[in-house]
Amino acid sequence: MKTINLTRLLPAFVLLGALLFTSCKKENSAVNTTEDSPAEVAATINATTEEAQTEEQFEDVFNITASISSEDAGEDLGFDANVSVLADPGVRLSPSTQRCFTVTVVPQQPGLFPKTVTIDFGNGCLGRDGKYRKGKIVSIYTKRLLVPGAIVSTTFVGYHVDSFKIEGTHITKNTSTSNMQGLKVTVIDGKITNTNNGNWRKWNSTKDILQIAGNGTPNFPLDDIYKIEGGARGSNSFGHTWASAIVDPLIKKFTCRWIVKGTVRIVRDGREALLDFGNGDCDDDAIIYINGVPHPIKL
Repeated sequence: MKTINLTRLLPAFVLLGALLFTSCKKENSAVNTTEDSPAEVAATINATTEEAQTEEQFEDVFNITASISSEDAGEDLGFDANVSVLADPGVRLSPSTQRCFTVTVVPQQPGLFPKTVTIDFGNGCLGRDGKYRKGKIVSIYTKRLLVPGAIVSTTFVGYHVDSFKIEGTHITKNTSTSNMQGLKVTVIDGKITNTNNGNWRKWNSTKDILQIAGNGTPNFPLDDIYKIEGGARGSNSFGHTWASAIVDPLIKKFTCRWIVKGTVRIVRDGREALLDFGNGDCDDDAIIYINGVPHPIKL
């Protein structure tokens, strides 16, 4: 059986939340160029910002659950790679590692699934990223996440990151085949509440990622290319609703920091914005079109 090296898929997921809702471009012949009012432009940009912030919060959950190692659980349950913010990069967490959270595994016997892993941050734990977490993350692993078909379903018990309370269900599924590495990440009834002012946003999302180049060279990541598809929908306490859909698959190269190609459509309260990551060149130039009017930005 071929070894599925999903650790090389992690950079695409890690960058997705930071980049997905920050840029766009489209041929002028296909859009209306009537300028929205400043208030409408601001509301649309705010919706895309909230989308990106929510994506980032649940990306953090993915990184944590994908980094559960043998030192934590008695066997490697994640990707055998530390992309978590809970310890210094490259440092596995072990019983002797000084930390302010606990990891509980039931059942403890290696190889026995399903396995429930509870990470308890107690009343507060400062991560290496400078964020303060408290409460619990509870994940059920059907198999080790590296195994095709494995599913990790995560819920939260009083879980907070800084001043934000996180709720909902986060699901990661290994969708790899014998010749294609892939993952599906779904958020169901996600909700993030700012405990300082009571403002909230709700979110549902599904993202699929496939490695479309470089599968034949598992020890050489420089030729790896990933394709990302999916969409999301959200609402907030200000009465706004929005939906996003990847129209043309997003393309992420291992050798480039930014997504290099693809388009995303966001509709906020019936008003549309289009995001396009360009023609494949590796650069940080982007444009956000709101009602067809361009707003150039840097990633």
